[in-house]
Amino acid sequence: MSAKLYNQPKFGSYDVVIVGGAMIGSSIAWFLSDNADFNGSILVVEMDPTYERSSTAATNSCIRQQFSNELNIRISQFGVEFIRDFRNRLGGDSSIPDIHLDEFGYLYLADNQSFAEVLRENQKLQQSCGVGTQLLSPEQIQEQFPFFNLDGIILGSHNPCDEGYFDGASMFDWWKRTARKNGVEYITNEVVDIHRNKSRIEAVRLKSGDSVHVGTVINASGPRAAKTAQMAGLNLPVEARRRYTFVFDAMEPLDHDLPLTIDPSGVHVRMDGRYYLAGCPPEEDPAVAYDDFDLDETVWESRLWPALAHRIPDFEAIKVVNSWTGHYAYNTVDHNAIIGPHPQIPNFVLANGFSGHGFQQSPAVGRGVSEMVTYGAYRSLDLSPLGVERILENRPFPEKAII
Repeated sequence: MSAKLYNQPKFGSYDVVIVGGAMIGSSIAWFLSDNADFNGSILVVEMDPTYERSSTAATNSCIRQQFSNELNIRISQFGVEFIRDFRNRLGGDSSIPDIHLDEFGYLYLADNQSFAEVLRENQKLQQSCGVGTQLLSPEQIQEQFPFFNLDGIILGSHNPCDEGYFDGASMFDWWKRTARKNGVEYITNEVVDIHRNKSRIEAVRLKSGDSVHVGTVINASGPRAAKTAQMAGLNLPVEARRRYTFVFDAMEPLDHDLPLTIDPSGVHVRMDGRYYLAGCPPEEDPAVAYDDFDLDETVWESRLWPALAHRIPDFEAIKVVNSWTGHYAYNTVDHNAIIGPHPQIPNFVLANGFSGHGFQQSPAVGRGVSEMVTYGAYRSLDLSPLGVERILENRPFPEKAII
């Protein structure tokens, strides 16, 4: 990108600078600008206004409550609440769309006693939080979803309520639009340096050459989170990891709804309108360069198609119609988000390491970071267990239900 394409900031100083304007950054920008108790200036710095290489653009845009960690369940419950009330929360104007939630649910399949016990433990926790998770025997799975081949499956976990696909692209778009209407300034630029004076960030330098004085910097730079943190002299255990997605057509479409099914093979598959969507991580899952979006086409023939055809025999005859590679912002310590101010630099706030959960967690994260910046504390849902302190003290906050 040449320098002439960069936007210069209107001012030399901002109360809040958000590094990254994709789903998480725009959620924070909207919640801050919508908070009547916050009257500061906000600058969002986004290096790619098309967002085509962001994790946001490659998302499968689903939400679930089947987690092993109560806080993640509560985060998703607010996400569903926000989705259902989206138009009203953004002001109620008729031009703002209702966000539909297609509740096909998630279905975890267990082929061994160890994972079956994990599902049982998770269901107890989920039910204590008001989640409608059902444990299903192979016979019960077959009755509800007769298209499955259940050889080797001993237990399933399915929640048919408040889980499924939502139109995250519209949510993202309207967060940006409304944030701008509320006075948030978005610029096409890149933060290339952060000026730290002991325990405080004083300014950021942009690739255009501009220097901006700051009150608070929020790191919402997705898979690049560690690079942004390094500019402030900090280390974050967040890596870019490739994830493959294939959209396919079936010669014999299923005559029942297909939940988002997590197969023991590591492959997941769900409905996608008249098509189906399947994905998986690579067999080897190293950190990759931020611009590495190579798609291993052999994965379809060697791994995805065989797993799909085995689990759903009607998928023996299928045809790929689209495919892409996206990046997880992968927290290597415990696969959970890292949220909140850094204790060494209190005006450097993190919203990183979502490990594939960023879209569904964005409403609660935007609200929580807005509260932290405005009040110095969480008021709605305590996100402090996700603080970076656990990373610094080697106290993982684990999540077992990772896809």
